[in-house]
Amino acid sequence: MAQQFIESLSKSLTLLSSIERLGCGIYKRQQILSLLEAESNGAAIADVLNATQEAAVSSPWVALAVRTSPGVWCYIRVNVQTVDVEEISVSKYLLFKEEIVDGRKSNGNFAFEVDFEPFRALPHPTLSNSIGHGMEFLNRHMSAKMFNDKESMQSLLEFLRVHSHMGKNMMLNEKIQDLGTLQSSLRMAEKYLSMLAPDTSYAEFEQKFQEIGLERGWGDNAEHVLGMIQLLLDLLQAPESSTLETFLGKIPRVFNVVIFTPHGYFAQDNVLGYPDTGGQVVYILDQVRALENEMLLRIKQQGLDITPRILIITRLLPDAVGTTCGQRVEKVYGTKYSDILRVPFRTEEGIVRKWISRFEVWPYLETFTEDVATEIIQELQCKPDLIIGNYSDGNIVASLLAHKLDVTQCTIAHALELTKYPDSDINWKKMDDKYHFSCQFTADLFAMNRTDFIITSTFQEIAGSKNTVGQYESHTAFSLPGLYRVVNGIDAFDPKFNIVSPGADMTIYFPYMEEKRRLKHFHSEIEELLYSPVENKEHLCVLKDSSKPILFTMARLDRVKNLTGLVEWYGKNAKLRELVNLVVVGGDRRKESKDLEEQAEMKKMYGLIDTYKLNGQFRWISSQMNRVRNGELYRYICDTKGAFVQPALYEAFGLTVVEAMTCGLPTFATCNGGPAEIIVHGKSGFHIDPYKGDQAAGILADFFEKCKVDPGHWDEISQGGLKRIQEKYTWKIYSERLLNLSGVYGFWKHLSKLDCREKNRYLEMFYSLMYRKQVQTVPLAVDE
Repeated sequence: MAQQFIESLSKSLTLLSSIERLGCGIYKRQQILSLLEAESNGAAIADVLNATQEAAVSSPWVALAVRTSPGVWCYIRVNVQTVDVEEISVSKYLLFKEEIVDGRKSNGNFAFEVDFEPFRALPHPTLSNSIGHGMEFLNRHMSAKMFNDKESMQSLLEFLRVHSHMGKNMMLNEKIQDLGTLQSSLRMAEKYLSMLAPDTSYAEFEQKFQEIGLERGWGDNAEHVLGMIQLLLDLLQAPESSTLETFLGKIPRVFNVVIFTPHGYFAQDNVLGYPDTGGQVVYILDQVRALENEMLLRIKQQGLDITPRILIITRLLPDAVGTTCGQRVEKVYGTKYSDILRVPFRTEEGIVRKWISRFEVWPYLETFTEDVATEIIQELQCKPDLIIGNYSDGNIVASLLAHKLDVTQCTIAHALELTKYPDSDINWKKMDDKYHFSCQFTADLFAMNRTDFIITSTFQEIAGSKNTVGQYESHTAFSLPGLYRVVNGIDAFDPKFNIVSPGADMTIYFPYMEEKRRLKHFHSEIEELLYSPVENKEHLCVLKDSSKPILFTMARLDRVKNLTGLVEWYGKNAKLRELVNLVVVGGDRRKESKDLEEQAEMKKMYGLIDTYKLNGQFRWISSQMNRVRNGELYRYICDTKGAFVQPALYEAFGLTVVEAMTCGLPTFATCNGGPAEIIVHGKSGFHIDPYKGDQAAGILADFFEKCKVDPGHWDEISQGGLKRIQEKYTWKIYSERLLNLSGVYGFWKHLSKLDCREKNRYLEMFYSLMYRKQVQTVPLAVDE
């Protein structure tokens, strides 16, 4: 493939010369394509240039990072004067970029290169459509291994033999010592069960099963137990991937789950919209409710009398007035056995009381992990069965604790900052005082390579699309000049990746046409928010024409969410302003923000209101923290025949997109990230390019113009969105898949333990020598 591109380049020297004339620097795909489209005079642009994601220029050399398909890269260097074209290594390409940034040639000093490729013993799939389907690939690999290697069968027996809860054996007892005895006992059990009524309770044959070496955990009645027995017999006779997945998913394995989310204000009321507090909080609370329900269902079907526990571990904030963030334990609404457990950050000086940005938490996390380990054992009276990390800080804490306790670990990134802040790797020195990306990127690399499996909400999170790079894929190769150079950080094809999409809470977010469920007692409050002529700290500017549809958005007020970008698009487009009102919910003007980025966006918003004279057509509402009322707010916007816009520069998933679509609200969302996968353009919503604001505003105006002529068009898109959600985005599907993943990867962890020793040693060195060193550069917070 690289050779094909090299030959193609030799025919495109005129266009390459145009890139060289941009001058010394690093240029992104959009800049390159804009230049080439302007200078190609309609001629076809070579495939290699269309596939180029980045060009590094230092005359006479132009080096290209070419993405031949999702997850597959090559690097090519061209001397535009001598017409020399060659493929170069990723290491040489990164060095070339470093020299451009430093403004001088390398003196040949040794650079620390991070390379995890030698530690990936498991074969990987090679087709792009296999990305994100790791469990399916792993099941095929393990079943083939079991078929060809009888020692793997012995590993399955050992895996079953170590199953216990609070010291009590499950499934097998000491009478089963070898595969022969296991098969003999299973056949006896199969014969016996076939003579019983399907609904015969396990208690009626429990003693007989114990005599042949079988304990509780196979099922609650004869029918369910027989099904499990036959699955295992099939596996022992002729291992097959779907049988293995089903069997491992049904094994009684997960009773205690610990979920980490240290940063922000994590609570159930009065926190949404605070700095670093948004979709992740909603995601975890909904996740926990669905997970507890699925765990209870499985425990019942397994015939066990065990009480599950789920602990959400977050930071305790003693001074978070008006919230429960200072409360050590809080029951999760709608659950029986799930709690929020808050543990404070502390230093040698004592407990840290003040809020700390997610960019500055790094010095506290190692001590936090040790404190949490003690708290968890006290709460559960045993170690957890599954540890789930969220975001960079939660994932590194989860990695440390899972390693310490030898527990299966799941990683959920939500958002990786390397993607959200362009060139934050190569220019890390300029940004480190503010964002401390050297700590965060190091933590991300550590966690994603330590974890047993990774959950993403979309394919795009892993490997982007045809023309965009995925969040995880961006960690394949990058450089922090002067610190280290990553030549293989993660592989998008790694079978640890699994797409498991969340949904919206169906008790809060439901279609607007379900009149009997509508929460109309909120309508007077919603009308006050939207249409009150009063301007105050909760709502600024007024809507003079309440008969117009409402174009609505709701998000945190930060640069990446791009709410000010949407306001500017609206301000510039006279047609859109004539057709609809714009309502923005974001930021909290009721109090002084501590977040520098939010402060800057607020200042920008005030400026846009004045510049475009928006008062009369625009309403800016402070963040709304009542989720139940927010659900009715979406439906109220439906009543106006409005639409929802998610204009983020990049969005990892897009939970508000799912919420809006679940309520039946036509949705327009960024083409960068997860929403591009959630929405089928033109059928269940629309994609917009946040970097092409005029075009996005035009798409919005065209929609409302068409709806004005044909009201049925609004209904068509509304129904398309609802259909899409019902097919793919529910918490029931999510929780079933998560527990199946835990079973499969738990077995893989047991099977491959010896093979992971070298990787674990490498990770320990990386953590100790690199991560700890960078953490020392982050100043500790000073309580006022």
